[in-house]
Amino acid sequence: MKPLWDAAIVGAGPAGCAAAITLARAGHKVIVMDRARFPRPKTCGDGLTTSALRLLESLGLDPAPIGSWMPAKEVHLRSPSGRQVHFVLPHSGGQFAAVVPRMDLDHALLQHTKAAGAEVIEGAACQGVSEQDDHIEIQLQENPSVRASYLIAADGMWSPTRKFLGLNQDGYRGEWHAFCQYWDNVSPEASRSLWVWFEEEILPGYMWLFPLPNGRANIGFGVQRGGQVAIGDMGSLWQTLLDRDHIRSVIGHDATPDANHRAWPIPARIDKIALTGTRTMFTGDAAAATDPMSGEGIAQALITGIGAANAVVTGGSAENVMDNYLNFVRRELFADHRMARRLGRIMHTRTGATAALRIAGLSDWTRRNFARWLFEDYPRSILTTPRRWSRNPFTTPGAFKKAAATS
Repeated sequence: MKPLWDAAIVGAGPAGCAAAITLARAGHKVIVMDRARFPRPKTCGDGLTTSALRLLESLGLDPAPIGSWMPAKEVHLRSPSGRQVHFVLPHSGGQFAAVVPRMDLDHALLQHTKAAGAEVIEGAACQGVSEQDDHIEIQLQENPSVRASYLIAADGMWSPTRKFLGLNQDGYRGEWHAFCQYWDNVSPEASRSLWVWFEEEILPGYMWLFPLPNGRANIGFGVQRGGQVAIGDMGSLWQTLLDRDHIRSVIGHDATPDANHRAWPIPARIDKIALTGTRTMFTGDAAAATDPMSGEGIAQALITGIGAANAVVTGGSAENVMDNYLNFVRRELFADHRMARRLGRIMHTRTGATAALRIAGLSDWTRRNFARWLFEDYPRSILTTPRRWSRNPFTTPGAFKKAAATS
């Protein structure tokens, strides 16, 4: 008999690592497999919300050794009308936003996963999955197959696991499409603050500039599939956006791209997709667990990975494990997801986007709390889910308070 693992995880990104760390900490025998060898490039906007930071801290990740980790304290938003609003995140009590290249973040998370006691196989592509009454079998390229009680699929939007189990959605290509590029020698303004531009022709999408250490930045934009911009036109639109005076003046006229631009689809339909099989739980992008308003998905990946792991830890029959995971996702993500989708509709028009920023910038209180809400410091649906209110929802500290104190 092949060794039987308590859980096998396909995919070693944030969702997979979060699941593996949670299981290993609970004393479970867990194995993680990924077709890539780390560190590996990963196309992303690289931004981390308050929610993502708190989850990473809870998993025990230490940002100090990650040289490219850039805490962010200020954000500038510009409406389609040209109105610019400056938002300041709390400067004490921890980090509320940060930027770190996914290559570095994912590598650090995987090293932390190994240190937690999980077995990791890199360079092992999944070639097949079969669910049995009492276990699940995963076939690997050039490796022995793996036999486990449960499978946590963290293998991305194009999840091979979905295909092998007959649960893929033919023709689905995501709700959003994003496009980004790294730049060197950006301006002083660009090197210390987050910038977001709501340009009229890409609404409800937006363009971003996220700063990194040593005068670097991740610059890109995202559009909604089926919206004003055809996905095939994003490349030609890119140069048009870069050449706009109000954008180029922030980037800096001496800034230069240091790599080719890259594009990727973003799934955002966790409330409309199959989240489980008989012994399989889908997490992260494989669960389409992305904020439909912002396109951010790292916090959602971490939440679903932790939730899937805790369902295994709780135990019971396979049916109970699947039900526990489904109930967790519904409780933790569905209300926020649907509220974010509704709020995102406001940004479809110039009038809506301009009005939203005007209201957000009315006072110091609205600016401060809009910034915290924007970075998922508290739930998107906080008004409709009173059970999630804490005594002081607007004064909760950020994450990594010790790191923030020394930065």
